[in-house]
Amino acid sequence: MFKKLIKLLKLLNSNSKASQIANSFCIGLILGLMPKNNLLWFMILVFFMFVRIHKACYGLMIIVGALIAPSLDPLFDKVGYAVLTFGPMENAYAWLLNVPVMGFTKFNNTVVAGSLVCGLIAYIPVFFLAEGFIYVWRRFVAPLLIKSKAMAAFYKVPLVKKLVELGK
Repeated sequence: MFKKLIKLLKLLNSNSKASQIANSFCIGLILGLMPKNNLLWFMILVFFMFVRIHKACYGLMIIVGALIAPSLDPLFDKVGYAVLTFGPMENAYAWLLNVPVMGFTKFNNTVVAGSLVCGLIAYIPVFFLAEGFIYVWRRFVAPLLIKSKAMAAFYKVPLVKKLVELGK
């Protein structure tokens, strides 16, 4: 866990494009919001493991999303119910349920469908918020932290020295 956090802090200050980092945040959030006990979640997880995104940000946002998802389940249930009972799509959903593997995706579960739709809707605002955060971090916060006396004292703590060495 510490290694991933160190990699994330290095990444925020690296020469990587802010949009690439923000994209991995957004994709991780979509997966973090979804219930983890279905084939759809595993298919999305595996697909994005082969896409060129930052895996530490991806993993961190899956964890963050998983922590906030239970409090959003009532919203996901309402959104999923609205999506699954949308009249013009009911025949398509019925056809998908007859496809052998699609039942394992649990797309017909209101929480699964609602969390996927809410995650996709949240993608654009989260992308721009993450990009803005990275810009502010790189431009203002990181230079102040590096020059602070508190940070110099923090790096002298033996445990922190070892963690920094692990990150290299």
